Amino acid sequence: MKILALETSGDYCSVALWRDGIIEDREIPAGQRQSGLLLDLVHELLLSCDMRLADVDGIAFGAGPGSFTGLRVACGVVQGLAMGADKPVVGVNTLQALAESADARRVVCCVDARMSEVYQAAYEKRGDEWSTVQEAGVYGPDDVPALPGDGWHGCGSGFAAYRDALRTRYGSALGSIDDTGHAGARDVANLAAPVFARGGGLNAELAAPFYVRDKVALKTHER
Repeated sequence: MKILALETSGDYCSVALWRDGIIEDREIPAGQRQSGLLLDLVHELLLSCDMRLADVDGIAFGAGPGSFTGLRVACGVVQGLAMGADKPVVGVNTLQALAESADARRVVCCVDARMSEVYQAAYEKRGDEWSTVQEAGVYGPDDVPALPGDGWHGCGSGFAAYRDALRTRYGSALGSIDDTGHAGARDVANLAAPVFARGGGLNAELAAPFYVRDKVALKTHER
């Protein structure tokens, strides 16, 4: 099975090609430039692997939560590629992809959501599969849900932005922190592979971002 994966929910533009468990990927810091970089990265990756879009069995993308602009870029590009090549699509939760990127079995993921909030979720790996301990939500750093038990690894840009507040809130449950960790297309591909394997791909027109929060920016009086 061959899967093309895209991830642009944060500061990186990332693409990956998953071929029977072997992954080739490309990733560059992009900021708000994903829309101008993503298709070029896809073309470069396919060319380097001597493949065409028609050769893949499905296309996966980081569906969110994350940057509103980044999520729309990935979803729009995936829909265009998938419709043109008649391929199924899988959207992957980017917080779970962040957990997949971490070298830990109990991971609390916090991504800076701006406006003094974080996107947060917690996952535990049992065998080869992730179990959701806390569903994705948006919180102030002082109001994130308490973690059950201990030995949790904190991962994501939320810890860079609100390290002290989150460490205080999680207390002794938090064992380690990686505030530079981020979801990549290879993590999206790894999570999408079993979904495609059991026939779980969707028609391209059904692909949609997972925003969690509808509000894009603070109003003047809130700032």
